[in-house]
Amino acid sequence: MEIILVVLMGGLWGSFANVCIHRLPKEQDVVSGRSHCPKCKKKIFWYDNIPLLSYFLLNGKCRKCKKKISIQYILVEFISIFLFVNIYYLYGISLTSILLMILGLSFIVIFFIDLKHFIIPNLITFPMMALGFAKSFDPNLNSIFPNYINSLIGGIFGYGIIWSIIFFYKQIRNKEGMGLGDAKLFAVIGFWFGWISLPFIIFLSSVIALISVIPDLLKKSKRMSSKIAFGPYIIIGTLVYLIFKNKIDSLFYL
Repeated sequence: MEIILVVLMGGLWGSFANVCIHRLPKEQDVVSGRSHCPKCKKKIFWYDNIPLLSYFLLNGKCRKCKKKISIQYILVEFISIFLFVNIYYLYGISLTSILLMILGLSFIVIFFIDLKHFIIPNLITFPMMALGFAKSFDPNLNSIFPNYINSLIGGIFGYGIIWSIIFFYKQIRNKEGMGLGDAKLFAVIGFWFGWISLPFIIFLSSVIALISVIPDLLKKSKRMSSKIAFGPYIIIGTLVYLIFKNKIDSLFYL
């Protein structure tokens, strides 16, 4: 019975994540106001807004204008359900699960917003910094998360090292490189998982980003100075770190 509830909650919160992805870049309210089709602007009724199910019942099209619904909507809902189910299997119904679900949803929203709009909203990063630091004062969570000292060092280190890279790059090249949104995202990761997580995540996310743009560079469809959404790579690097956390920590830091 619990797993059914977890699946339902994952779908519902995934649907809310889609609202955030659509509205936050436009600085619209994510709480009030009914969902509407981004093409025809007609309001969507509740029975057309059931996570996963409505997409297939509508054959991936708006009921009113018949325009195709972006695959992003069903993808976000599926990822959210997958996230909730896996966290539940690992930690059951617990405070740790709730915290990881909140962080995971935040990462999903950041991933898709940065990928499309090249921004990482402060409305997500600032609260997640505060929550990441606040939870470090609970000693019962220290087996999963760092204590408040390591959390504070991680937050400062995460922001500081990326801010330094941005600053010196601008001094040398006289133009912007990474954005401060990336620095804030690394601060979030530092507050949540401590300074020890950051060197590996910074290294891996940079490598993945570089590998991903090599085909475009070879085809000359992009230049080294082209804008790249780095947030998704940071999140992928963080996910890899969390999956192999014990092995990585023992291999590199102990």
